[in-house]
Amino acid sequence: MLYLLELGFIGLCIAVLPLGWVLLRRDPNKYRKLAWVTTFLTLDLIMFGGFTRLTDSGLGCPDWPGCYGTSSPFAAHADIHAAQVLLPSGPVTFVKAWIEMIHRYFAMSVGVLIIVLMVMAWLKRRDLKQSPWLATWLFVLVCVQGAFGAWTVTMKLQPVIVTTHLMLALTLLGSLAWLASRQMPLTQVAADPEALRWRWAALAGLALLVFQIALGGWVSTNYAVLACTDFPTCQGQWVPPMDFHNGFRLWRELGKTAGGEVIPMQALVAIHWVHRTFAVVVVAYLAWLATRLRRYPALKTPATLVWVLVVVQFATGLSNIVFQWPLLNAIAHNGGAAILLLLLVMLNYRIRAARHVEAAPVAASLAQADLSARQKPLPSAEPAAAPIAGTPTGSA
Repeated sequence: MLYLLELGFIGLCIAVLPLGWVLLRRDPNKYRKLAWVTTFLTLDLIMFGGFTRLTDSGLGCPDWPGCYGTSSPFAAHADIHAAQVLLPSGPVTFVKAWIEMIHRYFAMSVGVLIIVLMVMAWLKRRDLKQSPWLATWLFVLVCVQGAFGAWTVTMKLQPVIVTTHLMLALTLLGSLAWLASRQMPLTQVAADPEALRWRWAALAGLALLVFQIALGGWVSTNYAVLACTDFPTCQGQWVPPMDFHNGFRLWRELGKTAGGEVIPMQALVAIHWVHRTFAVVVVAYLAWLATRLRRYPALKTPATLVWVLVVVQFATGLSNIVFQWPLLNAIAHNGGAAILLLLLVMLNYRIRAARHVEAAPVAASLAQADLSARQKPLPSAEPAAAPIAGTPTGSA
């Protein structure tokens, strides 16, 4: 269809801007620069996706990938106006349609950048001395993410689909951060080899954060933020009445139970309470981990930022309850979680890169021994021939 070509052209035009900026930079490693730029734009896309969800704009255009079969809300003006007249308080308005379509344009441009990264990884695999399969994995991941973006709309914001869409976006962000970190010189990212003993603790911290973000996504997609409006108790009790069965039943419509009834308040309380309670575990663990890792020079800056962001996340999460979920604060809470994930991925990479530092002296010794062996004169292959008896040694 023509509008699909128009959508692709819009995404390509937006992607040209960061691509042009990378090409005009004097940095000789264009691949590294593009990887970091794509990582940064993916982080922005995740934050804008949170803004789209929090403003109830996910169904601003109720079809996919366009808007009422067109490439922009301009062309869909009549359909949007008719939907707004039919249901003035519904999800379709001109503002929400533009928010949703800008999010889609932005997502398509990030997809274009990831395709460029994949192509460059294969064409320059000898120069990069890296396997191109990580970049290929990013391409597969962004295609799957696009499919879940479509299902988010066509399945009317079903919580499990929206939450999966969020987690795939964070997986994409983490994979991009790992790819970009691989392009950095080893001297800039590698920690002290002694930091290797923290590799499992750092991985556990990342796993705890991912689980907590999934719980937070489940809270947001079920609109359970205001199920508990007091703190530290919930509805005046430390352990209020809760319905875990309906609260954590994955396959169901938004706002309903699996049987199609309106979801009870106790189910929303269960969702909120679990996220709030587990947050205490995650905050304590990450604060302890960051404090321990700060003593390594290569880890000090990201570890300090983790510590600061843990405090900020706790503060924004608490203020979401106290101030009744203000939009700016909720976006900051979502964005803070994504940045925290980004930092923990970088910390894990730096700790594991210490293995190369540990192996470097051994490799250098082997290389020196090989060089010395090459420079040492080789013994003659055959002994000098002895003079034959009776042969004159002087001139005739």
